[in-house]
Amino acid sequence: MIRQYMTRFMTGRYGGDQLNLLLTALYVILYVAFLFTRLLVLEILALFLIVLSLYRALSRNLERRRGENARFLQAVRPVLRRWNAFRARTQDREHRYFKCPNCGQQMRVPRGKGRITVHCRSCGAVFEEKS
Repeated sequence: MIRQYMTRFMTGRYGGDQLNLLLTALYVILYVAFLFTRLLVLEILALFLIVLSLYRALSRNLERRRGENARFLQAVRPVLRRWNAFRARTQDREHRYFKCPNCGQQMRVPRGKGRITVHCRSCGAVFEEKS
């Protein structure tokens, strides 16, 4: 009975997305910070974030919410791309990564080959590095 009511209630509403997930995570962080510091500003900001998240989730204006999420994802994409590249480099134990001194292009070479000459594919610069 409750499940049917909730299904009918949520029909036509936006629900959750990546922006709502971020808003909720920020709410939790700010609320925990409030519990330790007892700063009223943190509690008000945390309350604002959770209300905004609920407003977005229960909204019936689907196009506007999708647009907000698309703009958020577009703004966050460069940061996520850098984070994923950083994680890949730190987990890759078989290669060393170098930056071209001329153009800044990232290059990957196998580890354990001693001193090698590296050729940049972007600008053609040649330099020597230890792998």
